[in-house]
Amino acid sequence: MGFDLDMTLADTRTGIAAVYDALSSRLGVPIDSQAIVARLGPPLEHELANWLPAEAILDAAELYREIYPEVGVPAHTAMAGAHEAIESVRAGGGRVIVVTGKNLRDARSTVRRLGLDVDEVAGSVFGAAKGAALTRFGARAYVGDHVADIEAARAGGAVSVTVATGPYTVGQLRDHGADVALSDLTEFGTWFAAWRSREEVP
Repeated sequence: MGFDLDMTLADTRTGIAAVYDALSSRLGVPIDSQAIVARLGPPLEHELANWLPAEAILDAAELYREIYPEVGVPAHTAMAGAHEAIESVRAGGGRVIVVTGKNLRDARSTVRRLGLDVDEVAGSVFGAAKGAALTRFGARAYVGDHVADIEAARAGGAVSVTVATGPYTVGQLRDHGADVALSDLTEFGTWFAAWRSREEVP
């Protein structure tokens, strides 16, 4: 089973906002951190392009990643149902991979801080680019909060399971083609048990 990280397993809004606020102060450039955390998903450089000229983006991204471990990671919390969702997969004999757009260092640090019991973490991939990691791991389903996570599941040949804990509603996720749309991860265990039961029928 594959899971996205930000706003799927981890509530990273407070930490990410704090990093953007620190970045704004260091650069002397206005950045609306609350607007950013309301649309988490796309890669860092894509978001920075909304606030900075093209020639400043690489240096700003490097500074952001310098700030993140001490300012962002400590503020992260687990999403409701995150530990239980992973435990339900493990109880069924499954393995878990986290596939995220967050860079690998900060993704692993977040997973460790939250005590998420996963087998592998793949970072710095977004949308369909997540498919290779899902395929290599053998993930049969991928859980995410963004419409790009639907593309990821498709690219990885996996069932697209979505949670409306990010920028999209259940209805919007369904309209974008998700196979499954849940309100949040507290509903995952019930879905997973039913899905696993169906999958095991000869």
